[in-house]
Formats: sequence, structure tokens, C-alpha cells
Amino acid sequence: MTALSPNRRITYIAAAVFVLDQFTKFLVLKCLSYADEKTIIPGLFRLIHVVNTGAAWSLFSGNNGLLALVALVAFVALYFSRHHFGADLPLGQVALGLIFGGIAGNFLDRVLPGRHHVIDFLSFYLNFGGREHAFPAFNVADSAICTGVGLVFLLNWKRETPPENKPAAPPAQT
Repeated sequence: MTALSPNRRITYIAAAVFVLDQFTKFLVLKCLSYADEKTIIPGLFRLIHVVNTGAAWSLFSGNNGLLALVALVAFVALYFSRHHFGADLPLGQVALGLIFGGIAGNFLDRVLPGRHHVIDFLSFYLNFGGREHAFPAFNVADSAICTGVGLVFLLNWKRETPPENKPAAPPAQT
């Protein structure tokens, strides 16, 4: 049995993320009407059908076309510069696969005819002080992108070479 090439490993991981992301969004569309929610763990987690025409936390809402273009540019730029982000290491390949799959999943949502928005459905929240404190809803692609970026940061932080330990200069004599 031969080992997978780095590019093939990245592609397989990206494809798995993409398929999982699109499958979960398909289930949300089939099982939850817009703005419907289903509590899974009371006081902590629910599934909710919301749409997002912006970026993370709905920043830049209403700029779906521009964000689709940014995603496409990011995908291409990352593809051509992947060797700078740990593509030679197995964990780097996982990170890049997660990022590529996540970008592709959200990009498809933005460009599909009749949709033109990202479907978010994972909602974590806490009830305390008589109020609900919720993290913005997200999806599998968002999770993959954040996890992949976090792994890239960790890999590059770990790869940095520590400064050489130079002996301290002797004190000046007077």
C-alpha cells in the first residue's frame, strides 16, 4: 500500500468536509423551516435555521457577492501558497484540507441559484442572570475553517526557531 501524497490528502479531507457541510445544510433545509429551532441540550445547544449574507458574526451583511469573490480569491491564493502553511506536514495537510473544504462549502451556498446566503444552524447559548447569552450560529464549514486556521497558527508557532542563547555581555569595568 502506498502512502497518500500531500496534495491528495488535502483533497480528500477537503472533499469530506465539503460533503459533510452540504449534507448537514441539506438536512437543515429539509427538517427546519426558516427561524425554526430544536433544542438539543436545554440551556446549552440547539439547532436553528438561520441565513447569513455576511461573514462571521454577520459582519458585512448584505455583501454576499463580494464575500463570494473574497472566498474565491482566498481559495486560489491559499492553493498557490499552501507550501508556506505546513503542506509538507501531515497536520498541515489536515489544516489545509479543513480550510479548503470549509471555504468551498460556504462558497457554494453563496453562489447557488435561489440561495445566495450561507445556512447556519449550530447554536450554543447559556442562560444566566435572567438572560440568554448566545454565540452566533455557525455551520460545519465555519467550524472547519476556524479549526484549520487554528492548526496553521499552531504549526507555524511551533516551527519558529527560538532565538539563540547568547551569553550576556560581561559588565563594563570602570
